Amino acid sequence: MPIRFLSAGESHGKAVVCILEGIPANLDISTEYINRELERRQRGYGRGGRMKIEKDSVEILSGVRFGKTLGSPIALLVQNRDWENWQEKMAVEGERPQSAVPFTRPRPGHADLVGGIKYNQRDLRNILERASARETVGRVAVGAVCKRFLEELGIKIGSYVISIGRCCPPVEEQDLLKRHELAESSSVRFPDPSRDEEFMKVIDEAREKGESLGGIFEVFAVGVPPGLGSHIQWDKRIDGRIAQAILSIHAIKGVEFGLGFEAGRRFGSEVHDEIGWSEKDGYFRYSNHLGGTEGGMTNGMPLLVRAVMKPIPTLTKPLRSVDIETKEEVRAGKERSDVVAVPAASVVAEAMLAIVLADALLEKLGGDFMEEVKERYERYLRHVKSY
Repeated sequence: MPIRFLSAGESHGKAVVCILEGIPANLDISTEYINRELERRQRGYGRGGRMKIEKDSVEILSGVRFGKTLGSPIALLVQNRDWENWQEKMAVEGERPQSAVPFTRPRPGHADLVGGIKYNQRDLRNILERASARETVGRVAVGAVCKRFLEELGIKIGSYVISIGRCCPPVEEQDLLKRHELAESSSVRFPDPSRDEEFMKVIDEAREKGESLGGIFEVFAVGVPPGLGSHIQWDKRIDGRIAQAILSIHAIKGVEFGLGFEAGRRFGSEVHDEIGWSEKDGYFRYSNHLGGTEGGMTNGMPLLVRAVMKPIPTLTKPLRSVDIETKEEVRAGKERSDVVAVPAASVVAEAMLAIVLADALLEKLGGDFMEEVKERYERYLRHVKSY
């Protein structure tokens, strides 16, 4: 794959670190640009106490010099401020202190129990620390670099929330970028900030009941050319690659493109996007019911992906569980957590979509430096228009 990245780090460990490989040389990038994306991930009404502690900021350790990428692996580090309070309990070396009480009451819906079984861990903190959504801070940092790359080619990515719990006001029909712009000024990332109080009321009610909430968001990309991905093998299909990337985000349980499941309730004539052609624009579509993909490839229309996030597993009124040591029925363990994190998940989804599209573009174009990539891209766009 042209783009590869790995992350490491525990939720209350010292830091989250990532290595990103495959970004061409001579791309302008800055810590300020990445930090803006990290800050967006931390917003959202209903977030927990952790967001009051952390002020995420990236340190670029390698792969960039004087504000431009070198073509070599980019190493990114985000410190965990809460490490200061966990140094004893999460120490890398030394004897286990008395303060490090084993976590033995797995939470339904979390990785605690199955991870403990898989890795034979008697202290489930050894599982939950890495399984935590804190890991997504690395994805957003990596995704920011990929977003910057896509911007150079005229591709823009955004997202917005469309529901939280049972709160699902109608979303006004308007340009996708406009929806994203409006969502940026909403406390829940809904594309109509005047509706924020409705969402906040639902979130407050859930908090008072000791509950958590899930929801649905949409993530999109505009300016995407046709022909990314391929029909020739199952693992090259762009919609499959995007779906896997979005589903890999914590608590995401479903993904659909365009009309999604609604397409199964309509006639074919109401689903497939009719094709037109003009001398000015070349091929175009009269609709975008399929969400920008056909046959495992992008078709030139905006990519529109919808995802559902389940409620967060940590509840202040915990569900029934079993202590893994005594095998007695207990209430599940509690960790500091959010009531809802759908707004944050939408930002993480932007990052994952950017990573997949950057990978698909470089797979299509090749190129070791930005000038070469742009030249090849312009040539391909001329081919698309003249076909």
